[in-house]
Amino acid sequence: MNYELFCTFASNFKFSYRIMILDKIDELLKEVQTLSAKNAEEVEQLRLKYLSKKGEITALMNDFRSVAADEKKTVGMKINELKTMATERINQLREQVETQDTGEEAPDLTRTPYPILLGTRHPLTIVTNEIIDIFSRMGFVLADGPEVEDDLHVFTRMNFAADHPARDMQDTFFVKQHPNDVTKNILLRSHTSSVQARVMEQMHTEDGQLKAPIRVICPGRVFRNEAITARAHCFFHQVEGLYIDKNVSFTDLKQVLLSFAREMFGADTQIRLRPSYFPFTEPSAEMDISCFICGGEGCGFCKHTGWVEILGCGMVDPNVLEQCGIDSKTYSGYAFGMGVERITNLKYRVSDLRMFSENDARFLEEFEAAN
Repeated sequence: MNYELFCTFASNFKFSYRIMILDKIDELLKEVQTLSAKNAEEVEQLRLKYLSKKGEITALMNDFRSVAADEKKTVGMKINELKTMATERINQLREQVETQDTGEEAPDLTRTPYPILLGTRHPLTIVTNEIIDIFSRMGFVLADGPEVEDDLHVFTRMNFAADHPARDMQDTFFVKQHPNDVTKNILLRSHTSSVQARVMEQMHTEDGQLKAPIRVICPGRVFRNEAITARAHCFFHQVEGLYIDKNVSFTDLKQVLLSFAREMFGADTQIRLRPSYFPFTEPSAEMDISCFICGGEGCGFCKHTGWVEILGCGMVDPNVLEQCGIDSKTYSGYAFGMGVERITNLKYRVSDLRMFSENDARFLEEFEAAN
């Protein structure tokens, strides 16, 4: 092939190659104008097809190198026009699928990953709520007080002697002590009776008259300096009750406790009251219920006695009333207190108190049906 013929062939090839690229650009322009997508996944597929490193427009950019120098401007403008149109069209489709109403709520990105495991109420919470519900139906209202208390409300108002063993560091967690005045000692309350003292102090009118009757139920956490074992812990929970009015008798107390026992443990439950001693009540008693496992016939759970002790109670000592500004000659009352862990053990047969505070999910899952 001579030189003139070669030049003619090369010129015709470049002309044909330019026509091929321009035809391809026109074809892609028509495709881009009619692009559509139903969701974000389809939009992404279109982007990959036309604009990615291996896309059709990028391939045209690579072929552009073979275009004759005098034709590069024309072809280059057409390719840029195609790329701009494809980018704008794909962005439009992306906005459409993002804003279209699918009938479903947008996902909450702050939620924890699925599956979400639902928890259960703690057994102590279940029993506490049940106790509160029973006494609320009898007219008792909830009362609460601080866990970090002073000696005045924990001991002095409750008729504890100045040298009572409960005031020793071996039994009580002291936060701050005053050697010259024990009533100013700051401590972790060892019983919720301190709430009763505060209620009795506050239930007075401006002229000093008592806002009777006082009928409160006081649930809460208490602390005692004891070794942690299967039967004892350094913190536990109590529910105490207080009723003060004119002409309150021990018979009223007995009837309230009998109603509570039958609501909590069954309609056939019997109770018995045994004489006891507490600084803040006189007379005092401990209450037993008939064993609901053996029906009172005797078993290992009740130590073959047929009875199980659940709480302490008694008539409010006149000294306690006077300490709280209540005329003991006009008013009388009764009080009772029970350990929530004790009641929970009786209902669910939990053998180790430590299980209540170990946060073992397997233990808590056993109480799903009780929620």
